[in-house]
Amino acid sequence: MFSSAFNWRTGLAVIAILIVSGTIFYSNYLAKKIAIDEKIKIEQWVQAINDINNVNANATSNLAGKILTENSKDIPMITVTESDSILDHYNLDTLKINNDPNYLKAQLNHFKKINEPVIWINPLNPDQTNFVYYGESDLLIQIKYFPIVQLIIVGLFIFLTLIAIGARNRSTQNQVWVGMAKETAHQLGTPISSLEGWIEMLKTSTGDKQVVYEMQKDVDRLKLVSDRFGKIGSKPQLEPTNIINHVEQMVDYIKGRAGEKIQFKVIKSSGDNISAHINPQLFDWVIENLLKNALDATGGKGKITVTISTDKAHVIIDVSDSGKGILKKNIPHLFKPGFTTKKRGWGLGLSLSKRIIEEYHKGQLFLKSSEANHETTFRIILNK
Repeated sequence: MFSSAFNWRTGLAVIAILIVSGTIFYSNYLAKKIAIDEKIKIEQWVQAINDINNVNANATSNLAGKILTENSKDIPMITVTESDSILDHYNLDTLKINNDPNYLKAQLNHFKKINEPVIWINPLNPDQTNFVYYGESDLLIQIKYFPIVQLIIVGLFIFLTLIAIGARNRSTQNQVWVGMAKETAHQLGTPISSLEGWIEMLKTSTGDKQVVYEMQKDVDRLKLVSDRFGKIGSKPQLEPTNIINHVEQMVDYIKGRAGEKIQFKVIKSSGDNISAHINPQLFDWVIENLLKNALDATGGKGKITVTISTDKAHVIIDVSDSGKGILKKNIPHLFKPGFTTKKRGWGLGLSLSKRIIEEYHKGQLFLKSSEANHETTFRIILNK
C-alpha cells in the first residue's frame, strides 16, 4: 500500500516535471521567434517611414503606408535622438502619459534593457541619427508568462492529488486498525468465556478462595480490554461522568503495578466532582496509556502527577512525569501509528489515545511540554 502510494507520487512528480520542462523550452523557442519577428517589424516600420518621407519613392508609398499601419499596431515604441530626447511614441498608455511625467522616460529605460534599438536615419535630415527603442507585444509577454501559469496549475494539481492519495491511505490505514481491533476483541471472546466458566467451577470447590478472586480480577481485566477493542471503529455512547473518579481509579490501578520508588499524585482544582461527557471504557484506556508511558519514562523511579482543572467550557487533564523526556526529533512522530522508542510494543498507544479523544470525544490530546531529565506533560482537553 505505502509502496504503491510512493510510486504514484513519484510518477506524478516525473510527469509534472516533464510537462513543465517541455512547456518552458517550447515557450522560450516561440518567444525567441516572436522577438525576432518583432525586430523585423520594427525595422520594416522604420524603412516604411523613410520611404514615405522620401519624395522619390511615390511608387512604394501605398505599400509603405500599409507596413507602417500593420507593423505598429501592438508593439510599444519610443523614438529618440542621439541625446535621448523623445521624438514620438506609439502603443503606450495615454492615460499614464498624461498623469505621470516620468512614465515615458521609465518606459524608455525599460526598453533599452530588453532590446537593442533600431537605427533610424531620416532621409529628410541625413545628418541626424535617431533610434527606435521598442518593448514587447502583449502576445510575447503572454507566451513568456505562460510557463509560470502552467507551473502553478500543475503544482496545484499535484498538491490536490497528493492530498487525495494521503486521505485514501489514511482511510485504508484506519480500516486496517479498526479491523485488527475488532478481530482482537472477537478472538479474546472465546477464551474469556471459557475462563469465566472455569472460575465458576473453582468457586464451588474447597480450594483457595484468594486465588479464585485474583483470577476473577484478571478475567474482568481481559473483558475490559476486549470491550475496548470492540468499540474501536464504532460510534461510542458518551455520558456525563465524574472525571476525577475515573482518573483516580486508573492511578490506583497503575500504582498497584509500579514500584515503591514511584510517587503518584492527583491534583484537583475544583473539588471532587468535575464532569464531562465521555465513554468510560475508552477514556480509561487513554488515561491508562498515558500513565503507562509516564511509568516507562521514569525508569521505575520518580514522580507521576495528574492535574485536573477546568475553565468555562473545558475540562483539562495534564499527565506529567519526571522522566527522561522526549527527544526533539521524535516529537513530530509521537502520535503516528507504529512509532515507538521502546524495545517492546507496537507503537499504537498514543495513536489510539489521540483518536479516542479527538475523533470520539471531540477533544484534544497533545504534548504540552517536554524537558530532558526534568518533566514531560501530555494534555487532554474535553468539553464540559
